[in-house]
Amino acid sequence: MSDVIEEKDELPVPQPMIQLENVSVDYRLPSERIGTFKEYAIRKLQRKIRINKFSALKGVNLQVNQGEVFGLIGNNGAGKSTMLKVISKVLKPTTGRVVIYGKIAPLLELGAGFHPELSGRENVFLNGSLLGYSRAEMEVVFDDIVEFSELSQFIDSPVRAYSSGMFARLGFAVATAHVPEILILDEILSVGDEAFQRKCNNRMKSFQQAGTTVLMVSHALDTLEGMCNRLAWIDHGKILKIGEPHEVIAAYRGENW
Repeated sequence: MSDVIEEKDELPVPQPMIQLENVSVDYRLPSERIGTFKEYAIRKLQRKIRINKFSALKGVNLQVNQGEVFGLIGNNGAGKSTMLKVISKVLKPTTGRVVIYGKIAPLLELGAGFHPELSGRENVFLNGSLLGYSRAEMEVVFDDIVEFSELSQFIDSPVRAYSSGMFARLGFAVATAHVPEILILDEILSVGDEAFQRKCNNRMKSFQQAGTTVLMVSHALDTLEGMCNRLAWIDHGKILKIGEPHEVIAAYRGENW
């Protein structure tokens, strides 16, 4: 029996996991500082409040494909974190359309969803529920979370006593306890010691091999260049360039460094 060789003219189309179509986010801000709600109410009744519109994102179009590690770079206030919040459904876009194919595990802020008076153990289950996992599902991975975070001796202490590095370790361990379809990280890899960062990098590489899509923001350009398949450079709410990491970083450094 001879082998059958199938020839096709086109490569398979990458499966999109995140799609942004003409997405804009506008904020309405008072043009001057108003100290109290009473003062705001009085000025509003008198029609003396002047409102300025600030556009955090301006007509953004973006597609991130399955299994990609995709990075966002740009100056502070460029719109990177706003984009992550829109994708994570924390913010609703003013205009445009966001399409997500899969379940998101967002890690947007250290300690987000942590209750300071609860112990690390209790916060593991609290955060798990916020990510959509049942208590039974979290019990299965609890020991792995503690081992990865290296917080066994502190797991029953209230998290208000945790350092920022301990927050980072526990938050990342919970968010990545299950292999997510989409993992979103906002500057999380810049916190913690080098050993922890290597553990995070290795875990994300294993997720990528398993087909997880990773969208991340970081100012550590060398880290992004070594980890990401593609980068996008955002400035004043607009995407200026998308492409190979070294090309985008070179353009960004040429403009900003």
